[in-house]
Amino acid sequence: MKRLVTIVVLLILAVSLSFSKEGMWVPTLLEKYNIEEMQQMGFKLSAKDVYDVNYSSLKDAIVIFGRGCTGEVISDEGLLITNHHCGYRAIQSHSTLEHDYLSNGFWAMNKEEELPNPSLSVRFLEYMEDVTSKVLEGTEEVEGDKKQKKIDKNIKQVVEEVTIEGKLEASVKPLFYGNQYFLYVYKRYTDVRLVGAPPSSIGKFGGDTDNWMWPRHTGDFSLFRIYADKNNEPAPYSEDNVPFKPKKFLPISLKGVQPEDFTMVFGYPGSTTEYLPSNAIDIIMNQRDPDRIKIRGRKIEVMKKDMEDDPLVKIKYAAKYSGVTNAWKKWQGEIKGLSRMKAIEKKKAFEGEFKQWAIENNTWDSTYQQVFDDFNGLYATYGRVVKASDYYNEIFWRGPDIFQMASQVNGYLKKVKKENKLPAGNSLEDLKKELDKLYKDFNRPTDEKIMAVLLPMLVNDLEHKFLPSSTKEKIVKLGSQKLVEKVYRKSALCNKDKLYEILESGKVQKLEKDPMVNFYREFRTHYYIYIDPVLALIEETINSSMKTYVAGLVEMKKGQPFYPDANGTLRISYGKVEGYQPKDGVRYKHKTTLEGVIAKDDPEDYYFDVPEKLKKLHQEKDYGIYSEGNTIPVCFVASNHTSGGNSGSPVLNADGHLIGLNFDRCWEGTMSDVMYDPEVCRNISLDIRYALFIIDKFAGAGYLLGEMKVIK
Repeated sequence: MKRLVTIVVLLILAVSLSFSKEGMWVPTLLEKYNIEEMQQMGFKLSAKDVYDVNYSSLKDAIVIFGRGCTGEVISDEGLLITNHHCGYRAIQSHSTLEHDYLSNGFWAMNKEEELPNPSLSVRFLEYMEDVTSKVLEGTEEVEGDKKQKKIDKNIKQVVEEVTIEGKLEASVKPLFYGNQYFLYVYKRYTDVRLVGAPPSSIGKFGGDTDNWMWPRHTGDFSLFRIYADKNNEPAPYSEDNVPFKPKKFLPISLKGVQPEDFTMVFGYPGSTTEYLPSNAIDIIMNQRDPDRIKIRGRKIEVMKKDMEDDPLVKIKYAAKYSGVTNAWKKWQGEIKGLSRMKAIEKKKAFEGEFKQWAIENNTWDSTYQQVFDDFNGLYATYGRVVKASDYYNEIFWRGPDIFQMASQVNGYLKKVKKENKLPAGNSLEDLKKELDKLYKDFNRPTDEKIMAVLLPMLVNDLEHKFLPSSTKEKIVKLGSQKLVEKVYRKSALCNKDKLYEILESGKVQKLEKDPMVNFYREFRTHYYIYIDPVLALIEETINSSMKTYVAGLVEMKKGQPFYPDANGTLRISYGKVEGYQPKDGVRYKHKTTLEGVIAKDDPEDYYFDVPEKLKKLHQEKDYGIYSEGNTIPVCFVASNHTSGGNSGSPVLNADGHLIGLNFDRCWEGTMSDVMYDPEVCRNISLDIRYALFIIDKFAGAGYLLGEMKVIK
């Protein structure tokens, strides 16, 4: 009997550990909620090994890279690894027709050859702290705007207390829709230099065809180095700066991965919305995703053709094109995934369970019925307004480059008007720096075409009240093509030299009548009067109802681990190496190899054209210490719950050693930001052995491995 009980217990444990692990967990709460389960799954470290304020821990090797990726330090000389697509803009910024680092790759063979990146920075988390009581202090008897103002005031005070000397940065972020607040304190380093990047035929192998797909064969990594002053403190770029000495850097394991191996992803996932009601899911599936897919599809058509026709345009638009296509493809997968899961029906069924729980606890009539009544009314209005917001965002704020130029110029003109004179200090130089970035990758013919194909969508798809009447009449009267040609032809913004001549002459009043500046102003004014404030008010009211609803969910799940949505702060997800079954009759393995790269070789396709040197290394089986069997491992999948922002995150094994670089999710699981499916949601990672192989054998930069702690 005792033996039977033991077998039953082991079977239950095996079943419980066989499922993918949903959740992006707060590191400070591992001891309370997760560490026991992680250790049962094979993890050999303690919660303090992962996160500790007083002693070095894994968190001290992890950074926010740039504006929205993760990176990790892999040497005691500040060497940092992240994804190729995270470093893409930096790589592209150094690329020219003569030195096309996107196509050919870049490798510094010593520290003197490393390239500075003025716009790039990394942030280390010093510590995080639950400040809920401080943020909500004095708000108990206050409602509405007064309550939010008090919360904002308290947050400002909390931040000021830790940033008073100016050495640290801080932010306070809400969790569970404002039921909890955490303070995050960072140290920012701004001297970050490019060390190495493989050619796009490795770093973006497969391009948009393979994006969000498994099996995958992409060598998605790039290398940077953090520099500091002689005291190891942040400092602007200077030749006197020295390589940063980290509190912690990650050892690298050559052991590789096997099915069922424990894996942990440690990084900065951007945004998830796992607790949305069925009303919101309906709008995402049937309006927002289809709208944005349609708009971006038109942009992609224009960009792709012009990039194929002109090598210089290809360089200029490489990063922009990648940015447009990434979400465009993800949203398509998201619709498919949510449809397959019958997400709306599942949400409604869960809401029914919640209602029953609330009735049994005598809180439905007094609290939660009003919440769901509000959802029904608010989301009906929200759908109409957010449609207009999505169109403005995609067509203007993230559309033609010239609209971003107009935004910069308009901001400068507002300063001039406000001060009734040219702004003092470096305002003009700051403006020119921002414009220089835009002009560097500006191609007027492409920009005009994008504007011309997008404008008709505004008139045809939006309610008329969401458009400035004068502009709408112009579009209808002249046609979008003629209107665009007229505005571009007459605008000084289309000619950098002409614009700078006007700005430097001080006669900036000429720009008040510039047709593109006025075109921009008409839409901006209309947006900020008729769309943005209305949307903000609706979202604020929805979030207030969500706060009550999520508080109810926490109470309903009392005693069970319950994770907050991702919000760009440090999180841990854990699972195991495992393949999956995407559809009936098909089973995907957990890994890919160099054999698959060679099999996909297509010299006619830029993203599948395998470099000759890589083919030679494969032919000669010159794999060094990085092989597995008779080939090189390239990528693997695991069941870690990840999101945007996790790009570049380290994938760690049970010993806390670096085994891979997270860079994507599988197509069937792209809906995981909204609803997680443990059967198919998989994160895709670069096997670290492929990265080391490329650095050493392909690039000939093996000297870099001397800095690393490589466990053979």
